[in-house]
Amino acid sequence: MALRSRANRDTGTQPPVRRGYFECRYGQLHVHNAMPRGGGFEEGTPLLCLHETPQSGRMFNGIQGILGRDRSVYAPDLPGYGESDAPAVQPTIEDYAAAMGDFLDTMRLRQIDVMGCQTGALVAAELAITRPAQIRRVVLAAVPALNDAERAEFSRSPWPGPPSEDGSHLQREWRRAAAAAKRLPPAEIMARRVATMLYNGANASWGMHAAVRYPAQRLGLVTQSALLLRSEDEFWEPTRRAQELLPKARVLDLSGYGAGLCETAPEAVADAVTAFLR
Repeated sequence: MALRSRANRDTGTQPPVRRGYFECRYGQLHVHNAMPRGGGFEEGTPLLCLHETPQSGRMFNGIQGILGRDRSVYAPDLPGYGESDAPAVQPTIEDYAAAMGDFLDTMRLRQIDVMGCQTGALVAAELAITRPAQIRRVVLAAVPALNDAERAEFSRSPWPGPPSEDGSHLQREWRRAAAAAKRLPPAEIMARRVATMLYNGANASWGMHAAVRYPAQRLGLVTQSALLLRSEDEFWEPTRRAQELLPKARVLDLSGYGAGLCETAPEAVADAVTAFLR
């Protein structure tokens, strides 16, 4: 897949990524947003990007700078992550999807495309299932369509784990993230991802707990056109299972990339998403 020319990718032509707060059922929702410099007129269908956990909407900033030239691109911090207020009790994927629905209702968006990574992929799928007239197309990456053994493994050792007084949890989380990556991201990106993970606090594992409890069979209820992105991360095989549940979905294997796909290869992801959404 050819990447855009250097001139087209020049950051000088990219719109700035701005931030704002909106209300949802759990309080304030922090949203990263980019839109065409012309103010959003004559743009493509807006795109909602839903992050993996325990990260934040910031992971889409590179993609927003590229895709935001042609359409509005929204990347909320899921409730309890980044700068968004947290639920009082551990949420489900359905709860996260309902909070994202609050945002869509506030924005009065009649139609929107949605992209999700990892936990965000399940939230995106649930939005597509529950709002079929509003969600036009769906992009899913690193889909945690887990089997029983993988669910049991996470339940035995959920991550990220609790902090330790001697700080050994810092090295533990770095090693876990590195081991899961298969293809290790650059150290700068790894450091940012681990720092975000730690910033999300004691309940940072709630998103993955929700993903583990979500019945993967529900993915088969997605009726919209769908694109699956597979990279060499810990969800390479689970994403293949998602493909079996979505037999009509287009599939793109990005085997040259590992964890943190949207941060390590924003141009490749943006090219794939643009071609699909077009």
